Amino acid sequence: MNTQSNGGSVVVEEEAVPPEQPLGSRAPHFVRRSRPLHLSWQVGVFVVGLAVVVGGVIMLPLPGPGWLVIFAGMAIWATEFVWAQLVLRWAKRKVTEATRKALDPKVRRRNIILITAGLVIIAALLAVYVGKFGFAMPWNISE
Repeated sequence: MNTQSNGGSVVVEEEAVPPEQPLGSRAPHFVRRSRPLHLSWQVGVFVVGLAVVVGGVIMLPLPGPGWLVIFAGMAIWATEFVWAQLVLRWAKRKVTEATRKALDPKVRRRNIILITAGLVIIAALLAVYVGKFGFAMPWNISE
């Protein structure tokens, strides 16, 4: 991108975007050469990826890194299936955009102000509760 300032020409470099890998199977060459072997390979990758994704879904309500495991299963699928590669590229783009937006100074300032206001409101409500009932737990209050 060229910009003109005081009659001079300055070239501004755009962000370097790493080249994306081509879509398609990443199976070893000897596997891709044989149709039955490649089909077996794809079934195996699908079953392993499915097991990991199901484990991640189970971890969502339970303790554990559910979303991380789900994305790991998607990464396993992406080694063989184009649709999973496209989903992961989309997710990476969205995470990058969210990170860039979260690191924006205006957004960070707004988030800090909102968190501070929320903490002040919670502290005020807690002070009112303690002032009215003391340190008694809600289930021990009898009036």
